[in-house]
Amino acid sequence: MTAPRPADEPLLRIERLSVRFFVRTSFFATRPIAAVSDVDLDIATGETVALVGESGSGKTTLGRATVHLVPISSGRIVFEGTDIGALDDRELRAFRQRAQVIFQDPFSSLSPYMRVGEIVEEPLVIHGPRSRAERSARVLAALEQVKLSPAAEFAETYPHTLSGGQRQRVSIARAMVLGPDYLVADEPVSMIDASSRAEILYLLKDLQAQRRLTFLYITHDLASARHFADRIAVMYAGRIVELAPAGQLVGEACHPYTKALLAAVPEPDPGNRLRQRAVVGGEPPDAGALPAGCAFHPRCPVAIAGTCERIIPPLVELGSGHQVACHLYPVGGGDGEGSVGSADGSATGDPWGDGLAEADSMTSSAARMPGSSDSG
Repeated sequence: MTAPRPADEPLLRIERLSVRFFVRTSFFATRPIAAVSDVDLDIATGETVALVGESGSGKTTLGRATVHLVPISSGRIVFEGTDIGALDDRELRAFRQRAQVIFQDPFSSLSPYMRVGEIVEEPLVIHGPRSRAERSARVLAALEQVKLSPAAEFAETYPHTLSGGQRQRVSIARAMVLGPDYLVADEPVSMIDASSRAEILYLLKDLQAQRRLTFLYITHDLASARHFADRIAVMYAGRIVELAPAGQLVGEACHPYTKALLAAVPEPDPGNRLRQRAVVGGEPPDAGALPAGCAFHPRCPVAIAGTCERIIPPLVELGSGHQVACHLYPVGGGDGEGSVGSADGSATGDPWGDGLAEADSMTSSAARMPGSSDSG
């Protein structure tokens, strides 16, 4: 795990990863649930990759698989050149010190029976150091790092006395206390009030700059993904359907599902109160009974009859790191130019084209969100 790796090798490499769960349908029978299917993704040291998509698209399962919290069915997860699926208990323990998770819900992920200092100290009790004085010093340093000051006072409090933003800072301190290189941030701001979200994201950015952390950022919020992540991967029914640099994906989305997500971002304009917005119809498919071909084709307004319902589209490189899995962009299609790929959707009659400008307006508003206190 500590051997030097080539400079161009990513910190984390996901290769053809699939995760299947089995649910009981009767006393003797089970059926498979395809949570993640054939995902390939590289994450460089110091990079933030955001996973976005509807609930049930496989984002959290993929994130947990990268830190060996759920078993994988096929494929590999390679961390610094080492397949984490092949690690023994001792090696896995060492890996745990370098890969941590910030969980979504700070209200349920923190024990109400432990003081804040004990919560942050727990990873150190498991992994060391053995000296209690050294552990205490590292706990106080971690609390100071996440702006919980005075740290000594916060260390003696219980989680129920803290606000949602303060609890999430405790979760971040617990993840950071071991000095990890890789963090899975599973919707770290979805359970806290809007006034605290920007502060938490700015805090994570500061920590990344100080420690050159690598993030897998899981979120429903395209506005925060646009400004927090370097690249955005859009997931649907367990597969990555589009991957691009964050600004490019928001400004030049290609996949119809990505365009639908962007069009759904609300625009802060009172004039929209009486304007009906175009939204994608239907519901995400049952992961235990996915449709044949492209899983999005039953909801897609530009599906190609005879193709989309039969063939799963591969992830195609369009240029400049922009990849899309859609039959509108066939393999060997070059840079993806053509009427079907126009960013504003006008050439295809795409009902979600206007949403791109609205989404970019929304993300700009998010970037200007002023910080506020977590004390409320």
